[in-house]
Amino acid sequence: MIQMPEFTPELCNGCGLCTQVCQGGGLIMGKGQVRVLETEKCNYCGDCEAVCPTGALNLPYQIVRPPYSLRQR
Repeated sequence: MIQMPEFTPELCNGCGLCTQVCQGGGLIMGKGQVRVLETEKCNYCGDCEAVCPTGALNLPYQIVRPPYSLRQR
């Protein structure tokens, strides 16, 4: 299952910052708002959520990694 940021169109102001930082290229601008182009391109990095000034993009799941010491086993 591919996880995607949740998008609230009513909050989008069309600034396009999210499309500029999207590492996978899965977000585009269309009709003054962000559009999800290809869901499989989303690597769930969180950059879009971090730059969105209105909170229109939200990553509902937190990526949790084990402590470094546990990954070495």
